[in-house]
Amino acid sequence: MRVDPDSRSVQGLTTFLQFVALNVLYIVACVPVVTAGAATAALYEVALRYADEERGYLIRGFLVGLRRNLWRGSAVGLLFGVPIAMLGFAAVFWLALDSALGTAVGTITVLFIAYLVAALLYGLALVARYADPLGRTVRNALLLPLGEPLRTLALLLRPAVMVSLMYVYPPFVALVVTIGFSVGAYVDAFVLHSVFRRRGGDPTALDPVDPHSGE
Repeated sequence: MRVDPDSRSVQGLTTFLQFVALNVLYIVACVPVVTAGAATAALYEVALRYADEERGYLIRGFLVGLRRNLWRGSAVGLLFGVPIAMLGFAAVFWLALDSALGTAVGTITVLFIAYLVAALLYGLALVARYADPLGRTVRNALLLPLGEPLRTLALLLRPAVMVSLMYVYPPFVALVVTIGFSVGAYVDAFVLHSVFRRRGGDPTALDPVDPHSGE
């Protein structure tokens, strides 16, 4: 029996295995924690390109993007990640008080966390898409959730659903470890493309990052 490497089934299986390998590679790159931002920016870079043109090398593109985005991605990850972690502890404290004040303050804190998580995702996507200076990237990341509320909700929905499913059905973790992050970034890419197209006339934005530079 001969297997046609150009058949849709073989190409589909190859693509699936690439997404699995990309997912595992992303998890490994996040292990040092401080590199999680750079790893996510690199993941967004290949996901944005693949969702837009359905081409490119997922694994090699991720490694190139990780090297290219190491400083800016890590900086954005820490600038947003540290406040998110601190607010997370604060939210747990206030909600655990079981009082009207604690519930009110805890709810406001959770909403602010959601805003910063959205800004973090936008910031890492901006690192992946544009060669802007760090200050401009952070500023735009903070403004985008306010300027794109509906798309921001769509962007937050995917990780919220993923975390909820892991909480109510622990075996779902196996799917997350296999393809959850890579496919999740691919889904996010369609929302992000919509945002970037709407903001395409921004004169402050620099040219997009060349996906083939450094390869």
